[in-house]
Amino acid sequence: MKAKSSTTSVATEIPLRLFGEMRSLVNSGWFRDLDELILEALRRYVESHRAELMEDFIREDVEWGLRGGVVADNAYVARD
Repeated sequence: MKAKSSTTSVATEIPLRLFGEMRSLVNSGWFRDLDELILEALRRYVESHRAELMEDFIREDVEWGLRGGVVADNAYVARD
């Protein structure tokens, strides 16, 4: 029995020029389809920004903690 992968669908708007470039890559054989191209682009983006994103999340958590759970506009935000 083959394990099912967990996925979700995302709807977005893409500028026509970018979409045309994406179709050209698919039509040229660089990718099987648009799904593969988009998945690879997102994977590469996340991998190349992972450390930066984690630093931002940590910085936000530390700042939140230093303010005693109060966000910049002084509204209390409960954190899990």
